[in-house]
Amino acid sequence: MTFEADLKTAQQELTALFAEAHHAVAFTGAGLSTECGIPDFRSPGGLWSQNKPIPFQDFLAHRAARNEAWRRKFAMDTAFSGALPGRGHVALARLLEEGRLAGIITQNIDGLHQASGVPDAALVELHGNGTYATCLDCGRRYELAWVRERFEAAGGEAPDCPACGGAVKSATISFGQAMPEQEMARAAALSEDCDLFIVLGSSLVVYPAAGFPLIARRNGARLVILNREPTDFDPFAEFVARDDIGDVLAPFACPAL
Repeated sequence: MTFEADLKTAQQELTALFAEAHHAVAFTGAGLSTECGIPDFRSPGGLWSQNKPIPFQDFLAHRAARNEAWRRKFAMDTAFSGALPGRGHVALARLLEEGRLAGIITQNIDGLHQASGVPDAALVELHGNGTYATCLDCGRRYELAWVRERFEAAGGEAPDCPACGGAVKSATISFGQAMPEQEMARAAALSEDCDLFIVLGSSLVVYPAAGFPLIARRNGARLVILNREPTDFDPFAEFVARDDIGDVLAPFACPAL
């Protein structure tokens, strides 16, 4: 039966579960990065309460939508450019390094997992990465500094790809945009093969990403949920914890003795 663990109990239970697991997987959401000064999306004052998301089809169809998308992007980047990995990011990187974690599936686009030392081979970015841009037609990569320079020089006009004329977009997945097939397949494989699945800072309401904990549970994995608010998956978990994720994972951020 699921129980709600206090901080000390959550740390003890996680330690025991990691000791027993052979193939543990972490699933991270926006709640992991709030400690780093990056607000989440759905809570009061979150990003979605301030700006309605721009659908992918609108981005493709209307230059005004592309202009607004880049205006918002650069405003957020300016506000959160100093964000550094938190204790949760550091702990997960350490667990990977020690072989106690097989991989990380993330809904986050902030690049903080990589900044904490997580290699690309161990990370599945379901919703893309907001630290660079790509052409939607030819796939060419562009650094954000390049896009910003041209955006500002044109008075807030989004640049097109010089190579093919296609729309340039941050390398993230927008509403209405197809999920990345390769990353979805990698996430499914990790979820099917794991024996411990730990959710960290996700409300588990955005599908298809939110389906991976259920895949893991149906394949016999033990499920743990660390999230401020209740989720629909709480009844299927070994335990849930409402404490700050950085506090819960702080002991795992230190090298094993």
